[in-house]
Amino acid sequence: MPCGSGHLLSQTNRILPIPVWTTPHRHATMRQILHEARMTQSARTSALDTVTAYYAAFNAENPTGMLACVTNDIEHRVNEGGIRLGRDKFSEFCAHMGVSYREQLKDIEIFVNDAGTRAAAEFIVHGEYLKTDPGLPEAKGQKYILPAGSFFDLKDGKISRITTFYNLNDWIAQVSA
Repeated sequence: MPCGSGHLLSQTNRILPIPVWTTPHRHATMRQILHEARMTQSARTSALDTVTAYYAAFNAENPTGMLACVTNDIEHRVNEGGIRLGRDKFSEFCAHMGVSYREQLKDIEIFVNDAGTRAAAEFIVHGEYLKTDPGLPEAKGQKYILPAGSFFDLKDGKISRITTFYNLNDWIAQVSA
């Protein structure tokens, strides 16, 4: 099997990805290959831990915990909305969400690239609409269940971009019924 096209079984019987090098390493030793595979596994684990901690803080209604997972220059892109740049704007968004909505994310599946620099998550939002958002239907405590997903960039062990998508028309139909 050529380098970069499969997986190795480590000494602990975990499957590790074979690294893809930018330059050919025809004479790499098995020790070097295993070291690269472990480094890749470490980056993936770190990214997975960060995104998992972010969602744990979300479900605990802990905006401070969420802020601990993001970079100072976080780029936050919300479905059907603008781009919020920086931790302060993200903090304002979290505060607004905590007043207008009560949400729990369930059935969370997190996917991470080998470099640990990008991730994606798919989940089901179980929510309650508490306070009317401008331009949206009136809030009366309506409950909703909505599939959604997010994409992440990560750097230095923290989330540097969050892009979230959901079907706004589905949400509006549920809270308008």
